[in-house]
Amino acid sequence: MKLLKKILLALLVILIAMQFYRPEKNNAETDLKTAFLTETNPSKEVQKILETSCYDCHSNTTAYPWYNNIAPVSYWLADHVKDGKKHLNFSEWEKYSIKKKDHKLDEVMETIESGEMPLNEYTWTHTEANLNSAQKQAVIEWVKNTRALYQLNLSQE
Repeated sequence: MKLLKKILLALLVILIAMQFYRPEKNNAETDLKTAFLTETNPSKEVQKILETSCYDCHSNTTAYPWYNNIAPVSYWLADHVKDGKKHLNFSEWEKYSIKKKDHKLDEVMETIESGEMPLNEYTWTHTEANLNSAQKQAVIEWVKNTRALYQLNLSQE
């Protein structure tokens, strides 16, 4: 029993210490998604979908919920955002090659069609990020149209 108390006390101390050492937040000073929006020209509907379902994890600006101030949740969210940006970062769109842009949009379509995105962990607390079939179809059509332009550019190179 003494050992269990020591373990619980140690865990409590660690949890309290974690509150003072937080991961860096994903809040760029400027919003760099303009290049992405200008180049891919999504409709207002698709722009809204991207804002509510994608940008928090796939751009350099995240709107953090109140519970992000509590460790270990803050570490978990920071890891999700870091992983999301590693796969696709709309704020870094202009740095991607045309081939990479085409591939990233293909991945967007695949993950939406398969239901992988947005993540369940995200939609549990952001119910507005859940996509209905019409929203999924709007994004998929936008992706197909944009990819057609990229593929046309690739064939001319």
